[in-house]
Amino acid sequence: MVMEEFWNASTEEQKQGFVEHEDQLQCLLCGQEVEQGLIYPVEDLFYDAKRYMRFHIEQEHGSVFDYLSHLDKKLTGLSDHQVALLRLFYQGLSDAQVQRETGIGSTSTIRNHRFVLKEKERQARVFLVMMDLLKEKDQRLGARTASPARARVNEQSPLKVDEAEQIIVKHFPQGSVQGRLEKLPRKQSHKRIVLQEIVKRFEPNRFYTEKEVNEVLKDVYEDHVTLRRYLIDFSLLEREADGSRYWLAKPQPQGKEDTLMNRKQELKMLYKETKTQAGVYQVKNVQNGKVLVESTRNLKTMNGKKFMMQQGNHPNPLLQKELKEYGVDAFRFEVLEVLEPKDEPYFDLADALEKLENKWLEQVQPYGERGYNQEKKRK
Repeated sequence: MVMEEFWNASTEEQKQGFVEHEDQLQCLLCGQEVEQGLIYPVEDLFYDAKRYMRFHIEQEHGSVFDYLSHLDKKLTGLSDHQVALLRLFYQGLSDAQVQRETGIGSTSTIRNHRFVLKEKERQARVFLVMMDLLKEKDQRLGARTASPARARVNEQSPLKVDEAEQIIVKHFPQGSVQGRLEKLPRKQSHKRIVLQEIVKRFEPNRFYTEKEVNEVLKDVYEDHVTLRRYLIDFSLLEREADGSRYWLAKPQPQGKEDTLMNRKQELKMLYKETKTQAGVYQVKNVQNGKVLVESTRNLKTMNGKKFMMQQGNHPNPLLQKELKEYGVDAFRFEVLEVLEPKDEPYFDLADALEKLENKWLEQVQPYGERGYNQEKKRK
């Protein structure tokens, strides 16, 4: 979970699972970003940014409820027993059905548990109101005690340090183009400033092979592939359609709106040219050999799962437990097989992907002491 973004989001944003920034949407569960105003191809369909983000959450996290229900009890304030009941209630099961599913007491026992959870909800609402009132009181006290003279000085004292220089110093250890990038900023305007600094490492009027570009970028940032893509997306590097050569883009004598429009048009073409690959992958614990086998319509979304693990979270409770024990460095992502789509009118991607996943589940047997999967009930 992107903790700071999640806590700062409104309740409605938290419920939908993503937040809207000026030029992008960001998933609050794993941090994945999509560009506003672009069209995203999914199989034979084309989604706008919001629909694509909802598709991403459904494919990678199941639902916001499912993801949140797998968070640590320190964050939810709920016991394992309460979470288990909430999941069954979320499925729409009646008290009698929940009782049969869990074997707990009687129907009246489940009804009582439901009442206790509603009481917990009321208590949480009262606590939120109290905290809001406390914040408002603090703000009023702060406003009354602030020095008018000091306030006037602050209003008349603009920042003396250039914002762009501050961003460079923050993200490069040495504050110069020769430094190694610590991390890519999330904010698009800050990201552009950092990329403009990085692109200075390329010589004008020279053609580079993709290998040469990678060699330059490896000295800058660990994920050189992402860095290369951003340099193209921001029109700082240009390339042949087949990626055979790259060169430094020339500054365009255009207005800001024209430049932004051209960039969006280029990004649309790149997204249309990019074919997503469905397939099966595994997350392997190299310390004990246990694996989790999963399928996805887009193997690139593994990056979202990697990001989640770097934040100390994973929706699989068994893997999550060992993530805390062994740490993120103990886990490796490996693609087991890419699904080859068939150019047939009745080809069913979902069915083919399920069969491919079942094939690897049968082969790997990632259950019990061998892995983190839950064995499927036979129909």
